[in-house]
Amino acid sequence: MFSGSIPALVTPFRDGAVDEGAFRAFVDWQIAEGSKGLVPCGTTGESSTMTVAEHNRVIAICVDQVAGRAPVIAGCGSNDTRIALEHMFAAQAAGADAALVVAPYYNKPNQDGLYRHYAYLAERCDLPIVIYNVPSRTITDVGVPVIHQLAQDFRTVVGIKDATGNLGRVTAQRLACGPDFCQLSGNDETALAFNASGGRGCISVTANVAPRLCAEFQAACAKGDWTGALALHDRLYPLHDALFSDSSPGPVKYALTRVRPDMPGDVRLPITWPSESSRAAVDRALEIAGLV
Repeated sequence: MFSGSIPALVTPFRDGAVDEGAFRAFVDWQIAEGSKGLVPCGTTGESSTMTVAEHNRVIAICVDQVAGRAPVIAGCGSNDTRIALEHMFAAQAAGADAALVVAPYYNKPNQDGLYRHYAYLAERCDLPIVIYNVPSRTITDVGVPVIHQLAQDFRTVVGIKDATGNLGRVTAQRLACGPDFCQLSGNDETALAFNASGGRGCISVTANVAPRLCAEFQAACAKGDWTGALALHDRLYPLHDALFSDSSPGPVKYALTRVRPDMPGDVRLPITWPSESSRAAVDRALEIAGLV
């Protein structure tokens, strides 16, 4: 299904609009550097401050530019179940390979509500669904019993991006859902232990900036070369940390301006340009990683 290093792509904005040329060049670079899939319109892509038209257009651009060279897992989540379904239909029409569907945020549904949310989507659209569980942002936590039931009831619920930070969940979800259920880390800093527990890769923030190193790290994990993976993990760890030294994706966009001068650094409110201390941390981490 999905594996390896899969960047949650930033969306380049210039003068308030999506910079299509920069985005297309960025997609090409990611594939050339070894990324094994792409996620447009996720959290790092600032989907929460895009219009529906922009959201759908960014996914369509990504699919078009990828041209079948790697799977595209399109961000389709919403705290309104009907809007999430509309996003899924649009992503499917554009040719995306799967939908990344975040747990509904702000409403705080209970476990039954979470099950019904994903069931509603799976019953009405046959685009494969990757559940995105990130309680630090959504408040709600999609419990293992709900994940198990969804995987049992719907063949299109194929995996999870787990950003709980709880490494015990990898084993619990594997035992509940079986080895074919695709588990992808949502946290770069724990991806090594995640993979050792049965994960298949990472939907990564750091891969925006260091796609080749992240791809090499994931390839080492897949081969069982844990010594090599640990060395790459140590090299990348300061960058994993620095990219969250201020509100994301501010530090990521700053880092990209250092490694790809063609990428605009514009962010949309309420996200702001990272602080001086955050930029300094990013600069140090880029040097440690050998990227500047």
